[in-house]
Amino acid sequence: VQLHASGGGLVQAGGSLKLNCTASGNIGSRNVMGWYRQAPWKQRELVASVSNGGAVQSGDSVKGRFTISRDDRKNTVYLQMLSLKPEDTRVYYCRVDTVWGNYWGQGTLVTVSS
Repeated sequence: VQLHASGGGLVQAGGSLKLNCTASGNIGSRNVMGWYRQAPWKQRELVASVSNGGAVQSGDSVKGRFTISRDDRKNTVYLQMLSLKPEDTRVYYCRVDTVWGNYWGQGTLVTVSS
């Protein structure tokens, strides 16, 4: 399984971005797709995840601003980010948890200028 993430970039505070991550290979029918983020010298943290059944988990710092969704026909997970803040500046990683193991995509950098 390989994951390809895209959509990062530079945006002003208050702006929006949408991240996409597409999985190639067999991820099975039971899985969880999610987004994590990491600042330099800090632990990677959960941004949001969504299961194949639609159950969503999200971090407290992004609730009400970020929305995760998925398209199972395309094996793709999305992260719509609104009202971005400078503290949202991180490298964002997608991840898929399958019955066979967990897979990470390459990071995509999101930079929010003040």
